[in-house]
Amino acid sequence: MEIKKAEYIASAVYPEQYPEEILPEIAMLGRSNVGKSSLINSLSNRKNLARTSSQPGKTRLINFYKMDRSWYLVDLPGYGYAKVSQSSRDDWKKMIEKYLACNPENKFYFQLVDIRHEPSALDKQMNGWLEEKDFPYVVIATKLDKISRGAREKQLALISKTLGVERERIFPFSAQTKEGKEAILSLIGKLLGIEEPETEAVSSEKEA
Repeated sequence: MEIKKAEYIASAVYPEQYPEEILPEIAMLGRSNVGKSSLINSLSNRKNLARTSSQPGKTRLINFYKMDRSWYLVDLPGYGYAKVSQSSRDDWKKMIEKYLACNPENKFYFQLVDIRHEPSALDKQMNGWLEEKDFPYVVIATKLDKISRGAREKQLALISKTLGVERERIFPFSAQTKEGKEAILSLIGKLLGIEEPETEAVSSEKEA
């Protein structure tokens, strides 16, 4: 699968600010600075579709990006930034709860965690929330290029054990090298019912 057209649609706090057109949504949840914007840019083949920032906690809105005019990638505000006030954390929770409750049957979730570290208490809390609500999701282990190849499986096993998620549902990814990108795009294609081109079958028919 390849995303050919990607466009920013809206930033929102309240449901009435969400895009009017109801389409399937893949929403990204994760700690501040875990790499949500970088993943969006990589999947969409756009360098600056989603703004990346060196300042954790910068994104405070729900950002909607339309992909191939048929579905949305949704960047949810990062959680767990220490310098954010308690009132801001409460506002974040209310914002996310409203998003989760709106058209839940159209949503699939990517929970992003940093492959270099054991998932934090907030990561576990978010994962428990997804499980409790029975929301469909996978885990994306970002910053794959930041660790050695020999340490990868050990870290992925740690993430699996800490979150209680099957290893098969964890997708390692690097925004720098693009490793793991094709696997994530293939997953999205399956979720959306987009079939991959049957190149081998087509070429066989031509040869025949």
